[in-house]
Amino acid sequence: MAAASVARRLRLGMVGGGEGAFIGAVHRTAARLDDRWELVAGAFSRDAERGRRSALALHIAPDRAYADFRAMAVAEAARPDGVDAVAIVTPNASHHAIARALLDAGIHVICDKPMTTTIDDARDLVQAVAASGRVFALTHNYTGYPMVRQARAMVAEGRLGAVRVVQVEYPQDWLATPVEASGQKQAAWRIDPAEAGPAGSLGDLGTHAHNIAEFVTGLRVERVAAQLTAFVAGRRLDDDAQMLLRFEGGARGMLWSSQVAPGHANALRLRVYGETGGLEWAQEQPDLLRFSPLGEAPRILSRGAAGLSPAAERATRIPAGHPEGYIEAFAQIYRDVAEQIAARIEGRAPDPAALLVPGVAEGVRGISFLGAAVASNAAGGAWTWL
Repeated sequence: MAAASVARRLRLGMVGGGEGAFIGAVHRTAARLDDRWELVAGAFSRDAERGRRSALALHIAPDRAYADFRAMAVAEAARPDGVDAVAIVTPNASHHAIARALLDAGIHVICDKPMTTTIDDARDLVQAVAASGRVFALTHNYTGYPMVRQARAMVAEGRLGAVRVVQVEYPQDWLATPVEASGQKQAAWRIDPAEAGPAGSLGDLGTHAHNIAEFVTGLRVERVAAQLTAFVAGRRLDDDAQMLLRFEGGARGMLWSSQVAPGHANALRLRVYGETGGLEWAQEQPDLLRFSPLGEAPRILSRGAAGLSPAAERATRIPAGHPEGYIEAFAQIYRDVAEQIAARIEGRAPDPAALLVPGVAEGVRGISFLGAAVASNAAGGAWTWL
């Protein structure tokens, strides 16, 4: 039975996500889906006029449309009706400064991945979260899919035996040509080291692949041997990343992320094989999980069917046969964060499944993974420890 929730909607602020942005609209839609959040404030753009227009279009009161995130953090912390949390939906390089200002003001944070662009900044946020006592959620939204949570539960229950092999890939094709030269905003910042950090495809897609592999298996990647390539002439960051993985406990794996793979729109795929069984899940068919017990016929587990784990059931909104997808998985992150904050307000324990949301520890793992892969590539693909 679902835990009780606060009577009011939680109040959400946003940094970034103004007109022309992609991910901001996704966050706003996801936050509204379960009726737990109301967007009430924002600093939507570094361009003052664009920010003003964005706030007007989103029905934000003029006195809560801010020119910058620092002003918002100070003003909202001082209001009796101030925001409960702020979503950070800006390019990677700005995440640390924004998150630090919000945490220092005592505001819960929901941050896009990767958490930062340097390991020092990532470790600084670990300390800031501990000092503030606030919730910090990282939107590795694919962990919100019901059948991803089902896969995690099955591995933890020993249904696969000891994990031996982990294969994960995340190919797309939208950067197969130099679209950034046309002024395409989403492409331009992703191939700019000043905005994206030290990695391109690896930072944008590979961090999701790394995170879902660790989330489902419960195992940490210890070492990587990586090759990062910029196939499109003139690109300063990789548009394709391929690597070998070594997990704690001896499991082996491979990871591929690419934005130059024609025919692939958003093809995140995970395969996990243990001593007694295997699992396969694909983001483009998210309601299905293929389970292959050793020596038996493979079977397909379906979202919404009987007998799934409590975590999978909690992440299911509508009956089986009615497809759920990307927005619902993203919404699960917001629903779980709302449950964590509501539990604090009400002085109760949160639903255990709400604690599956990636946080600052996973953020550090992601930056350590990026750093090791970049270092490995620079060393000619040599094995490099996280």
